[in-house]
Amino acid sequence: MPARPPRLKQRREFQRVSSRGTRVARPGLVLQVLAGTEAPLRIGFTTTKKIGNAVTRNRARRRLREAARLLLGEGAPPGYDLVLIGRDATATRDFRTLVGDLRGALKQAGLRLDQPKPADSVP
Repeated sequence: MPARPPRLKQRREFQRVSSRGTRVARPGLVLQVLAGTEAPLRIGFTTTKKIGNAVTRNRARRRLREAARLLLGEGAPPGYDLVLIGRDATATRDFRTLVGDLRGALKQAGLRLDQPKPADSVP
């Protein structure tokens, strides 16, 4: 099971990614990417009140966290800060489609995802 990537937690970290990074939009999410950091990949999640009440916002963030864990857990390239922003469709979109949205946004932003080999495969 892939581990969770380190998190962005402070407002100034989110603002730095927003102001200096690039932005990629998909129907299920918005991805902001800031390259060139010396730290390992870090990721932050946010939703606004525009998408609904607290239950809806929390559901959207949980789904984004799980999609990021699946795609970025072990094969994540170092040196990036990412912010995932939930949209109206994030909480209700089919999960496979949401993961596909994230994969496409990462590809468009220029991040290479190294697919980890299954544990039972022989090199």
